[in-house]
Amino acid sequence: MITADERKLLDSVSIDEPWKLVETFSTWVREHPNDVNRAMDHLVGRLKSFGIPVTVHEPALYLSLPGKARVEAGGKSYRAKPPSFSKPAPQGLSGELVYIPAKRSADIDNVFDMKLDKKVDHSSRVRGKIVISEGFASPGIVSQFQGIGAIGVIAVNHGADIHWGTCASIWGAPELGDLDRKAKIPAVAVNNADGKALIELAKQGSKVTIVAELEEGWFPGNKLPVVEIKGSEEPEKFVLLHGHLDSWDVGVGDNAVGDAALLEIARVLWLHRSQLKRSVRIAWWPGHSTGRYAGSTWFADEFAIDLEENCVAQVDCDSPGCRWASEFIHLDCMPETTAFIADAIRDAAGKSVQTDRASRAGDYSFNNIGISSYYMLSSTMTPEKQKEMGYYDVGGCGGNIAWHTENDTLEIADRDNLLRDIKVYLLSVYRNANARVLPFDWRLAAREFVATIDDYQGKAGNRFDLSPAKREAETLVRRLEAFHDGIETGKVSPASANDVILRLARILVPINFTREARFKHDPALTIPPLPTLSSAGELADLDESQRGFALTQLARGQNRLVSALREASRKVEAATA
Repeated sequence: MITADERKLLDSVSIDEPWKLVETFSTWVREHPNDVNRAMDHLVGRLKSFGIPVTVHEPALYLSLPGKARVEAGGKSYRAKPPSFSKPAPQGLSGELVYIPAKRSADIDNVFDMKLDKKVDHSSRVRGKIVISEGFASPGIVSQFQGIGAIGVIAVNHGADIHWGTCASIWGAPELGDLDRKAKIPAVAVNNADGKALIELAKQGSKVTIVAELEEGWFPGNKLPVVEIKGSEEPEKFVLLHGHLDSWDVGVGDNAVGDAALLEIARVLWLHRSQLKRSVRIAWWPGHSTGRYAGSTWFADEFAIDLEENCVAQVDCDSPGCRWASEFIHLDCMPETTAFIADAIRDAAGKSVQTDRASRAGDYSFNNIGISSYYMLSSTMTPEKQKEMGYYDVGGCGGNIAWHTENDTLEIADRDNLLRDIKVYLLSVYRNANARVLPFDWRLAAREFVATIDDYQGKAGNRFDLSPAKREAETLVRRLEAFHDGIETGKVSPASANDVILRLARILVPINFTREARFKHDPALTIPPLPTLSSAGELADLDESQRGFALTQLARGQNRLVSALREASRKVEAATA
């Protein structure tokens, strides 16, 4: 139920200021750092006009800026776009074209991986050739073809338009050890009609030439504004609300609408700042598109210890308020947050919610620190509307296929939907900041752990015993039940409860959403639940020469999981003793 204070808060929301920003950004290309900085300056000016203090950082970011591209074949020139971080080929790369059909995923969470069928060895057909295959020019498809010897990749997009994107699996700026994972071959994307024509040429054994221009390197002085609205009781603790300001072309649905939503939320929270218990930080990122989340990754690195000590949640605002986006389905979040966001969306928008496991995408640059997270993309169109329009899955814009194209213009935004979605984000963040006890229920995550372990055990059969992990997960469930009973009866104080809930995030988010060590960044590829156990699902498909290695990996992975679950259990038990 909405309280009187919450009603006043929501009634303070207006569409006027955010819509002005959407209209302004709909005329400004925001790809090159100079253009992004111009837009950041405009945003900062609007914030200051409301009297809101703002800090502007200016980090150097490692970016890749795509330029012109084309494919030449059969006496014709085909329009193309190079993904950021692909290898430039300004003088052209020529070779025989070979067609390898892609294994199409129906799940938007991993459609960008575009995994090849592991049971088929394509290396002899691919080595030394340019490959054409269906899908986005994503990290998965480019890295896999590069790994089996391709010298170039042409990705055939699903529709009439070509989508910009990135083929980098490196998250943010590379470390020295990441450099080997950079793309070493040129890649481009073409539209569906041209792709089909090129596939026919591939079947005839034709040669093609890829021409692709990109500018890659360190770009200094990227403006990154952060607003901090201080809480009155626990000002050091904060909710981090954020979204990216750079876009492909004018990028209205991705993400001018998100930038506008953050501006209005900052304005309203500033007016009601005396009501905040904890602080709210609001950040606008550069380098999302051309740096694979470079801005948010820099922030995660630069302020890692403060985030570890004090950030109670991170909230990603990407593509709210788009055309035909009527429902809150396929909503990214971590399991402990699901009940909380369902209540907030019901109360702010009168809508039910269908949540999905948080993707390894968006600006979720804080998983390895261990921060509970919710939202990424916002409302979206129904499957029925998608089918009616003949659309395919994309990664934003409320499901509109203008995503990452020149057609992501003003008509992709919807005033009424944006007003509704602003209220959803505002109420969620306000409640998170003001909750007496942090509103994240780790029982939901722990029960999910048990179910995940059961699923992996079923796939592993008698090849590996996961009972140690299951016992610890079940113990954690029991202790969490006692913990929540203690909160209800007053045996566990709010201060103690909040400390435990925060510390559980630092332990359990990494074990559920990362493979790398804390404070590093996993690749931008799908991370399965409890990833240290995920190889259990592959045992049945491995031959004897590989199985021993997988069993070794599983033994080590189970040790890591058991250790984390025991640490979590001890913290919960200590609070209820």
